[in-house]
Amino acid sequence: MVKKENSFDPARILELLWRVDAKPSRTGLSVDAIVDAAIELADASGLASVSMRNVAEHLGVGAMSLYTHVPGREELADLMIDRALAGLYSDVDEPSSVAGGWRPALRFVAERNWSLYQRHSWLLEAEGARPVLGPHTNDKYEAELRALVGIGLDDVEIDSVLTLVLTHVSGTARALAGVRRVKEQSGLTDAQWWSATAPILERVMDRDRFPVSSRVGTAAATSYDAASDPVHAYRFGLECILDGVEALMSRTQPTDRSAAPE
Repeated sequence: MVKKENSFDPARILELLWRVDAKPSRTGLSVDAIVDAAIELADASGLASVSMRNVAEHLGVGAMSLYTHVPGREELADLMIDRALAGLYSDVDEPSSVAGGWRPALRFVAERNWSLYQRHSWLLEAEGARPVLGPHTNDKYEAELRALVGIGLDDVEIDSVLTLVLTHVSGTARALAGVRRVKEQSGLTDAQWWSATAPILERVMDRDRFPVSSRVGTAAATSYDAASDPVHAYRFGLECILDGVEALMSRTQPTDRSAAPE
């Protein structure tokens, strides 16, 4: 959802996110009811299905009654994002309480976010460059940061490591959503697509010109039984990131690793 800066009021959205002075109408309509209805629509039919009119119809009310509680679709998107993060962790100490130290804790964080995108794939479309500074978003950030405290990284490194992990998760989740979308739109499985394209590729692809890509591409396609495997990319990439964090810790603590939980 593209926000128009000249109409989007950051102060107003913060008040909505934190439910400052929020009150249900006499009909029972509230910000929470509107946001929950919007999420139901997005889960069922994608983010494009979420309009103020469609949400109103879903709730069985007039469209204008929504504007008393939510100014518009842009604000509704931020409210949906924050609401979707509610209950991601049982409490802010759940990730840091995972047995085994920082590495299992970061895997736990990654898995929770990966599962979140599978439940609410519209989040991949709704998330923007600026953070949604709501209560559930802040709970999530606090919980995930705590998994990295005390392992020898400074505050900027802690934030950077978490950002790297979350960016990797969202990127591979977006790739998986794209694969699923292409299958639905084309009506072809990966096996059917390969069956149709392989004979033509064999005729037009000059292996002498592309020796490395031919070899590697064939090996990967055979392993994945598809053009790509976002699930494999997610898991493989996560372990590489964790190895990189280990190397970073080694550089920042060259003489004493005893303080690290793992």
